[in-house]
Amino acid sequence: MNANQERLRIFTWHIHGSYLYYLSQGDYELYIPVNKERTEGYYGRGTTFPFGHNVHEVDVEDVPMLDLDLILFQTATNYQRDQYKVLSPYQRELPKIYLQHDPPWGHPTDTKHIACRSGDVTLVHVTYFNKLMWDNGSLDARVIEHGVVDRGYTYSGELDKGLVIINNLPQRGRMLGFDLFLELRKHIPLDLVGMGTGSYGLSEVLHPDLPAFAGKYRFLFNPIRYTSMGLAVCEAMTYGLPVIGLATTEMVRHIREGFNGFLDLDPKSLTDKMVFMLENHDLAKSMGANARRYALERFSIRRFVQEWESLFGQVAGRKTLTKLHSY
Repeated sequence: MNANQERLRIFTWHIHGSYLYYLSQGDYELYIPVNKERTEGYYGRGTTFPFGHNVHEVDVEDVPMLDLDLILFQTATNYQRDQYKVLSPYQRELPKIYLQHDPPWGHPTDTKHIACRSGDVTLVHVTYFNKLMWDNGSLDARVIEHGVVDRGYTYSGELDKGLVIINNLPQRGRMLGFDLFLELRKHIPLDLVGMGTGSYGLSEVLHPDLPAFAGKYRFLFNPIRYTSMGLAVCEAMTYGLPVIGLATTEMVRHIREGFNGFLDLDPKSLTDKMVFMLENHDLAKSMGANARRYALERFSIRRFVQEWESLFGQVAGRKTLTKLHSY
């Protein structure tokens, strides 16, 4: 048996590139499908992230022949449709984890999670806020908070500007705070980067280039009203940027007033705090240093992969038990 066969073999889809890259830092093999059209979830490895040798592209037609230990779902489409189109009947009986990246998009407290239709799925949320808001029914629901690779301290804060890092913000509207970005930009110099920013932003900055690029800005502004704790926020904190954002969702657990950033619900107060940051470069730098120390401890990639390795081992162990009980 070679080394790869001794490691857990996990099948998932390429949904969030950054998350998949951080997940791939663990001691297991990840198999991701690819099709000719490169449609959502079937992109393959791509060229943006430096995936290691443990991330394997598999032609979608060859997926049913894989010897796997566990299936990791990441979207309702994966769970409702893709598994029946891609996986063999045997693979669909394997142990399953549903990784829920977002809070409920329907009713914020009374939306029952789709995985509740089956009792054989372990549900993993990326924040405690998400777990609290979803109706998880009787599912075994866990939380594994984000972990990010330390790309180094890059902060200079030399630009008298704030930075917003959100993909497709104009299309994603009020939920992600596009209106707030437009309003505050009338009073504060704010640059927007990300895919699909159109005429409102500076277009995409590739992930490997973000640390050096973002480190020049005085602060990160996160205008998102309702979502998970953004990986872009975690990453920016590790670069040494202080954070200004809304006092909603998971942000209130990680941004401490005057220590590593500022939070508020009043756009006027947010504007005042941005002005304060622009006028106090040294203080912004000190707060950014606090943000980096906090992020390296709270969003440690080692802690993140250890939690995933432990859960994968626990859930995949059910496959072994099933085989033993079948004799």
